[in-house]
Amino acid sequence: MADAGVVTRRCSSGPDHSSSYITTNSNSRLQLFLLPIRLSLHLHQDKYDTPFNLENTKDIHLRRKRQDTESKPAMAGNRYSPVLETSRIFSDLCEQSERFSLPPDVLANKDRVSFSTSHNEIYFPIPFKETETLAALKGIEGSVAASIADLRFGAGAEPRGVQVSLEAATAFGCQAYMAKVDGLSKLDPNVKSKLKNTDLLAAQSNGYRRMSANLYKTKIPGEFFHIHGSLEATKTLEMIGLQGHRPDLTDYEEIIKVIEEKTQQYTASELEEMNKERRQAGVTAYKYEDFIKTPHGKLNVAEPAWKVTQLPGDLPPTPFPANNENKKILQGVKVLEMCRIIAGPTVTRILAEYGADILKITSPSLSDVPFFQVDGNMGKHAADLDLKSEAGRESFEKLLEDVDVIVDGYRPGALDKLGYGAEAMAALAQKRGKGIVYVNENCFGYDGEWAGRAGWQQIADCVTGIAWAQGQFMGHSTPVVPPFPISDYGTGCMGAIAALTGLYHRAKTGGSYHGKASLMHYDLLLFAMGQYPADVQEELRKVQSADFFNLRHCDSVDRISSTVLKSMQQRFPHLYRAAGEESEGRKPLTELWSSRAYGADIEVVTPVAVISGVNNQFVRSSRPNGSDRASWADFDVVEEDVKKC
Repeated sequence: MADAGVVTRRCSSGPDHSSSYITTNSNSRLQLFLLPIRLSLHLHQDKYDTPFNLENTKDIHLRRKRQDTESKPAMAGNRYSPVLETSRIFSDLCEQSERFSLPPDVLANKDRVSFSTSHNEIYFPIPFKETETLAALKGIEGSVAASIADLRFGAGAEPRGVQVSLEAATAFGCQAYMAKVDGLSKLDPNVKSKLKNTDLLAAQSNGYRRMSANLYKTKIPGEFFHIHGSLEATKTLEMIGLQGHRPDLTDYEEIIKVIEEKTQQYTASELEEMNKERRQAGVTAYKYEDFIKTPHGKLNVAEPAWKVTQLPGDLPPTPFPANNENKKILQGVKVLEMCRIIAGPTVTRILAEYGADILKITSPSLSDVPFFQVDGNMGKHAADLDLKSEAGRESFEKLLEDVDVIVDGYRPGALDKLGYGAEAMAALAQKRGKGIVYVNENCFGYDGEWAGRAGWQQIADCVTGIAWAQGQFMGHSTPVVPPFPISDYGTGCMGAIAALTGLYHRAKTGGSYHGKASLMHYDLLLFAMGQYPADVQEELRKVQSADFFNLRHCDSVDRISSTVLKSMQQRFPHLYRAAGEESEGRKPLTELWSSRAYGADIEVVTPVAVISGVNNQFVRSSRPNGSDRASWADFDVVEEDVKKC
């Protein structure tokens, strides 16, 4: 053992962005255990209600019997090990392959997936296993993608390897806060000048209006409600008796005081009714044990984290395009993205990593968060169409003739009303003789009384009990929304898995498929995987800053995230090396691209899953919404933007 307390052991080569060493520090409370990169993945087999039969059921997923006991965390000796726990979670998900209708070789070849870590640290100051769950989901994603690669390029004598770094999975969970445009991050006040203004109603750029989306006290002591003005703000502010605009009100603390004084005039029940009448996205902050007693919670707690079902129709298999020269798993696959904000665009960003042609369609009259496009539009084309106009519908329906995947992240039913929902698209697929994969992403899931409600990451975190658990972890008697939009990214990964699964089945057996993912179900997956053991949580608290514990229920998402980001940058500099800056043979977790549309270089988080024998990386840079024509033909044009490092 070195004098500095650092123990190293050489392991098998990991992916480019991970260390070829696993390093632990015996003096650190959270440096836990030295172990090989490659891990044996063997856990219990879950029991199912009925045997899986793809041909005899429209509903491919199977309902798993509810388990009331928490999964036991993986331990190395008497110490908690993040990388071992990741493998345990991954193995648990693999054992549920039939529930998720995964390709059969995901379970059969689960040992082809390996997880690596350079430090084996718990990175996020959150009581839930966020890094471990994200990495496990990335393992599933990579395994399904590898199954498609075997279909498309042929399987080798040995299973195609998939590698996932815990550090890369951590970066994935907060990638909006790691992205930069012209060297400026989301938290830099000067970044606005580099962005296209798609915040049409100043719901993001105005501090007062932005705080219409925040967690506040209610009339009843100990009760909290998260109001949410979405991208409009005025309706929610007027709902509680405030003006939609207050240009005189700019002080952060004063804004909180003014708004919370109003929310404290109502009970959560009253706010729920007012919220319902105006179709706003607010919600009561429940504790988990209370949420699962609600009719909606009872119905959803035992449901799969994501679903893939077969849509009506009888169609032959749709082979993948014949052009395989670049060894990109989804090359030639055409994807229409009908999404805004984070979770939905994350689904298609992941598909872009595998080479799909992603065309994001947005309305020029609807707001979107400007900065999220820097990271979220990576690898895509982005066009504006008004689907309520005759010309817009005509252009859109021309795109539908060749589309393979549609990702719908709008409020449940919105695209159905326009005639572009899953059932209508299945009928279109039947008419054209080629199957389609339709993926929905929403907040509250797809069954139960709240399924039609709008929602955001903070709303899901509050309704499921994640926020209360975070507050209790911090020693507070209040809920606190966790840092970073991690639920968004986890949900996006589940949606991408659903899309990949649908494409696999479409190619293998034919038909059209419907994938479903929700923020609520990602949070319920976190609860199912269990919180860190009490002693691990205590050690995690000991290394947090005083600023972390000073965060309150009413602090904004950016205030919470910026506080945690600052601490993580100090404690884990290896996560934040600039693109192109190697250290000890390890590449950084971000990459640098030129962007003609932004007129500057952009820095974004790299793809996480590394699959042997294929080329899974972006083929184009990011751009703001509305930068391109609504045309598939433009994907054949060689672009000026290049990857710099």
